[in-house]
Formats: sequence, structure tokens, C-alpha cells
Amino acid sequence: MKKIIAGVDEVGRGSLVGPVYAAAVILDKKVDKKKLKDSKKLSKKNREILDVYIKKTCIWAIGSASLKEIEKYNILNASLLAMKRAIKKLKKKPQLVLIDGNKLPKIHNYNLKNIIKGDQKIPEISAASIIAKVSRDRLISRMSKKFKKYLWNKNSGYGTKNHIKAIKKFGVTKYHRRTFQPVHNILSPR
Repeated sequence: MKKIIAGVDEVGRGSLVGPVYAAAVILDKKVDKKKLKDSKKLSKKNREILDVYIKKTCIWAIGSASLKEIEKYNILNASLLAMKRAIKKLKKKPQLVLIDGNKLPKIHNYNLKNIIKGDQKIPEISAASIIAKVSRDRLISRMSKKFKKYLWNKNSGYGTKNHIKAIKKFGVTKYHRRTFQPVHNILSPR
């Protein structure tokens, strides 16, 4: 019998707004692994198509850590918390969990292994990166409707030139991560 392997990745760590998301995916054996790539290397349209494909055919779960948790625990610990939540939500317990990056969440009775650049090497992690990114982008896009001036629908809340300009001009929203340097520097200039 084949080992049940889950791939885990997070998204939104470097964003200046909103929660951080993580996904855990156990691939169905019928999945065409060649289609799966790191979400950052796919067009938005292809991510959307693959998101539907993965969700229809695989076991998957999304976990998140809120803005409050990011501010309280820091972004690294909040990312690990989101990963832990995604892993725990899976409908089937994996025998091995492969996690993108160099840190592992603390989670008992699970066999965890981290893989640097795992989203580029391991199809399970690529799948997780895709559904985490699509899910978080949808949330940020909905938030963007209320805060159009910040262009979150285009920058996903990341610190682009236009986003920083908008923060300076229109101020910090309740969704901004105040502990993140660009936002913090605008709030408390020297």
C-alpha cells in the first residue's frame, strides 16, 4: 500500500494586509502531477483552473492565522499555526507531511519533514501552494472592493510602490499589519 503523503505550503507571509493562509493536500493517485507547479510560476487563470481540479480530486484543507495572531505571535509563528490548522483539518491522517520551507509547526503524532523550495520540487506541496494562494487571493480581492485605493486586487496586499503610496496618502486600514516595517514606519516616522 502506498504511503499517504500530504504537502503543505503557506501564502501571504510577506503581505502587508490580512491573514496568512496555509493549505494541506493529499493527492489522488489519478492526478496529473506534471500540471502542478509552484503557484508563483502559474498565471492567475491557470491557478484558478488547477484550484478546481485539485479540490475536486484530492483531499485538501485550508488553515489560516488572523491579523491579530500575526501581530501577537509574529508572522513566522502565525504561518506555522496556519499550517498546523490545515494539517489537522485533513479528513485523512497522512503518514508523512512534507512542508515547504525550513521550519516545521509543532504538531504531535505526525511525521513532518521540511523541504526547502518544496513548492518547486514536490507535487503535493505545489498543489497546496496553488489552493492556498487562490483562497487567500479571493479573500483579499473581496476586501479590496471596500478599499479600492490600495489596489489589493492587483498586489494581494504586498508592499508594492503603489500600495505604499496609497498607505501614505489614505492611511492605514484595520486590515494592515501594523507590526510590519513599511506600515510601522508610516505610523511612527522617526
